[in-house]
Amino acid sequence: MAQTLNRLIVASSESSADLRYVTKFLVSDPVIFLEQRGKRTLVLNDLEIDRGKREAQVDEIVALSTLNKKLRPSGPETDLRESVAGFLKMRRVKNALVPEDFPLGLAHFLNDQGMILNVQGGLFYPEREFKSAAELKLLQQVLHITQTGMTRGMEVLRASQIGKSNSLHWSGKKLTSEILRAEIDSAILHAGGLPANTIVAGGNQACDPHERGSGPLKANSLIILDIFPRDAKTGYFGDMTRTVIRGRASEAQRQLWTVALEGQKHALNAMKPGINGADLHNEVKAFFTKSGYPTEQRNDRWCGFFHGTGHGLGLEIHEIPRFARTVFQPGQVMTVEPGLYYYGLGGVRHEDVVTITEKGIKLLSTYPKPLEL
Repeated sequence: MAQTLNRLIVASSESSADLRYVTKFLVSDPVIFLEQRGKRTLVLNDLEIDRGKREAQVDEIVALSTLNKKLRPSGPETDLRESVAGFLKMRRVKNALVPEDFPLGLAHFLNDQGMILNVQGGLFYPEREFKSAAELKLLQQVLHITQTGMTRGMEVLRASQIGKSNSLHWSGKKLTSEILRAEIDSAILHAGGLPANTIVAGGNQACDPHERGSGPLKANSLIILDIFPRDAKTGYFGDMTRTVIRGRASEAQRQLWTVALEGQKHALNAMKPGINGADLHNEVKAFFTKSGYPTEQRNDRWCGFFHGTGHGLGLEIHEIPRFARTVFQPGQVMTVEPGLYYYGLGGVRHEDVVTITEKGIKLLSTYPKPLEL
């Protein structure tokens, strides 16, 4: 196959991390992006033209209205599919490389117009996997926003009063997952972030790792706070998890919490260039089993450690590289979040963000890990 010199994206940068990466421009409606022999062009509607000229890091801005007038001087308005096809023909583009999430209907339309599209799997811009110094600063900024939300969550839990039957009361009412999540999310918004499905899950609810949590929270019960907002300005995600108890931990809860933390430390201490992520994941799982916390099914429920040790982080909350499908390399940014979950006891997860360095790792999140509040 001949080398494809053209790259085409038709999407909003809210939904396309690749478009956000290459243009540094936030736009909520689909736009046309063409990279042709190194020249990067954005086709924007009139609502976005002036802002695009100021903010988009491209070589050329084309007005969609001007393009459409050239394509159809009179008659019905041109739709987006026709605009894309017409623009490519005007630029004499006969083939293009597109991301794997390129719209299927548009792809069929362009094929019918004689356009040859080749799909690139994975990251459309592979360099996204390796964060620059500037990107690491942006990640630290959004992690600061994340920490602001975590601080608010712990403030509210500390201020809550323990009532009868281990109920928690705050601001004159029972403290629920919904109330605590709203406080966390409000703090994130004030700090410049966009909250995204913040997890506040206590007791048995925390045994389902992606359960957001609902209903009253209880004292003397493990509560998982998993916060992963997006920076409203830059689009980068933070991600951090802490597990706490408002009140006093039982010996079984304390042991579960401690072993989960030791598993995370094992992973952090082992991460460096050349280490295989799948091997390290299996090491953590083996450590948990040896410590008395096997991964298995009990009463048709998974318990133990049954999710990934971590994931890539950047302009997507889960982005390449996958922890268990990579050999670590300098510049990668990963979360490290092994967890343990046992119905009837609760769930524990500790999560931090690191970047792989030449000799090991650098922690990007250093927020404290209290157990009892």
